[in-house]
Amino acid sequence: MGGSPPESGSIPGTGTPPAGGSLLEPARQAGPLWRLRDRALDTSVPVVMGIVNLTPDSFSDGGAWPTVAAALHAAERMVRDGADILDVGGESTRPGADAVPAPEELRRVLPFVTAAVEHFDVPISVDTRKAAVAEAALEAGAHGVNDVSGLRHDGRLARVVAQTGAGLTLMHMRGEPGTMARFARYRNVVEEVRSELAESVDRALAGGVERDRIVVDPGIGFAKTPAQSLELLAGLERLADLGFPLMVGPSRKSFLGAVLGLPPGERVEGTLAACVAAYVSGARVFRVHDVQAVIRALRVAHAIRHPEGVA
Repeated sequence: MGGSPPESGSIPGTGTPPAGGSLLEPARQAGPLWRLRDRALDTSVPVVMGIVNLTPDSFSDGGAWPTVAAALHAAERMVRDGADILDVGGESTRPGADAVPAPEELRRVLPFVTAAVEHFDVPISVDTRKAAVAEAALEAGAHGVNDVSGLRHDGRLARVVAQTGAGLTLMHMRGEPGTMARFARYRNVVEEVRSELAESVDRALAGGVERDRIVVDPGIGFAKTPAQSLELLAGLERLADLGFPLMVGPSRKSFLGAVLGLPPGERVEGTLAACVAAYVSGARVFRVHDVQAVIRALRVAHAIRHPEGVA
């Protein structure tokens, strides 16, 4: 829905005139554009990021696309359904997951990145904590990096991003995927996540990353219990005060299972509810599996706030 900012006319997919500024108050968000190398996504409307997991053990879709051709076919469907950006990952970061060595991670993601930048017009983000993987993916043409560690894992990563002008997503997580459950202890989860995300932003800026390249993500389910994830979603307005576009990734996650009592594949409606609630509270980028359904739900949510854009 976000897409590259139009030069004139209406914003693609919404019919909304390109009003000069964010849906958030100007004091909360410096500007609506998220820059990724030679691209820019307009976060004054919802931006939907399609998930491409090239892992055998991801919680929802692990092993679903065992070949580059299969992954490209799935990604093509996401783009056709309206995804504004694709996020490809070669290391599962589900709770309890083992670390993947950089050479294996590269073996999984690099062929896809190389093909995807030729095949699709949308930006490609690589979901990695490792500077070596990010560097190779960016050299192959990727436009952004999604670091679930918030620059805590690899001190070189900020410089790699800065040198290419790539976009950078800073997610909140404590510990490692294999250990993070034990760190889900907070006196005030919203305030502590906000403070730790601010530290990640400071690392990025110190490494030379420009402010308009940065998106922040509270890390729903990462070192958070289901109740804490719900509390974070309810407190997103406080995180939006950091002044950067806010991403959420609630898609099919275990907190939805705790509420609904359903397995990952049956949590689509829960994902939609979480995305719409997050949008109302200030989230602007949505990392999801079910691209078409989420776009439709967010289009209605956006139209409710901006009915003047609907004929």
